[in-house]
Amino acid sequence: MANLKLKSGDKVVVITGKDKGKEGKILAVDKKSNRVLVEGVNMISKHTKPNVKNQQGGIVKKEGYIHASNVMYLHNGKATRLGAMIKDGKKVRIAKKTGEVID
Repeated sequence: MANLKLKSGDKVVVITGKDKGKEGKILAVDKKSNRVLVEGVNMISKHTKPNVKNQQGGIVKKEGYIHASNVMYLHNGKATRLGAMIKDGKKVRIAKKTGEVID
């Protein structure tokens, strides 16, 4: 399993697949299977029966997980790889393209 440097709330761009070029914010990260949930990307149709929460039932569109290797972090509008370094005794993420500290 690779070291996943992406976090929830990060802005990413899809670099391969049917949604190539789409940008969105990470909603959830599954570290075990190395997958991320990006808003507006990999939309799937889920067929639901009527229930208390959804009286009508029917087809619901929602995001599906995609592999973390298919997305790239967006920094100042450009896709970049992420690195890590120790700064003032804390581990911080850096943008490889510019060398700037992200958080």
